[in-house]
Amino acid sequence: MERGNQTGNFILLGFTDDPDLQSLLFGLFLSMYLVTVPGNLLIILATISDSHLHTPMYFFLSNLSLADIGFTSITIPKALRNIQTHSKVISFAGCISQVYFFLLFACQDNLLLTVMAYDRFVAICHPLHYVDIMNPRLCLLMALGSLLVSVLGALPGTLTILRLSFCTNIEIPHFFCDLPAVLKLACSDTLISHIVLYSETMVLGVFPLSGILLSYSQIFSSILRISLDRGKYKAFSTCGSHLLVVSLFYGTGLGVYLSSVATLSSRMTLMASVMYTMVTPMLNPFIYSLRNRDIKVALGRVLSKMVPLSERINAHLL
Repeated sequence: MERGNQTGNFILLGFTDDPDLQSLLFGLFLSMYLVTVPGNLLIILATISDSHLHTPMYFFLSNLSLADIGFTSITIPKALRNIQTHSKVISFAGCISQVYFFLLFACQDNLLLTVMAYDRFVAICHPLHYVDIMNPRLCLLMALGSLLVSVLGALPGTLTILRLSFCTNIEIPHFFCDLPAVLKLACSDTLISHIVLYSETMVLGVFPLSGILLSYSQIFSSILRISLDRGKYKAFSTCGSHLLVVSLFYGTGLGVYLSSVATLSSRMTLMASVMYTMVTPMLNPFIYSLRNRDIKVALGRVLSKMVPLSERINAHLL
């Protein structure tokens, strides 16, 4: 593939060539996708329809759910199509698009998780000033800022691919176009591309994580100063779900990107990628809803409205 040739193709090797295992993976990935998208959509509908959830925490949660839908939709449908059609081909333009949107949604997840950590910091450490600090205008600016930074931040890493030359080996040992995996296939010098990649990881990954850790250090310090055990439990329960999601996302995603050029095998990279591209977005709605009574009540109201609607549609069709 010559430099700048956007008519060439890459080959996504995926997990296996065994037909039986491919059928198993197809069913598994399809099931996960059919849980992820409706689950996150229900979270969005619940936060919009219930006035009790019109707070900064749930506003950012709905944005995170929307980003998770995009995060999974940029990888899983293509993987399912490749398994179903027994074709591993992805065009150069398709690969570039997948890299860009994957970076965009990954970056947006990072920033939204950081914003949510700051929201919990203000709620626990400065409860009397929470309403004034986390006002609707600031929340909207934070959400739009996260989106804008993600849109712009995903460009440098993606554009570095356009300056590279790719030779005869165009097989990507992955189920989607992962940027580090694509860079390994280049025949030309990738020093600048790797500098950009690790700079992006530092700015859009490590810095937000540092903000999260700083917020939680202040949160834990404030919780430890609470005298009553019940007060400590109540304060911690408000951020427990977020902390679990952060641990899942960063524990798999950031570790893969920092170690992909070093010692991780392609099989381990694949498994970790499944965790942060499929499992974490799928689990997020369950983590937030099972531990949150307000979300469970709102979801119950949404589902109760959907059941009569589906019955009326079926009656009309019959």
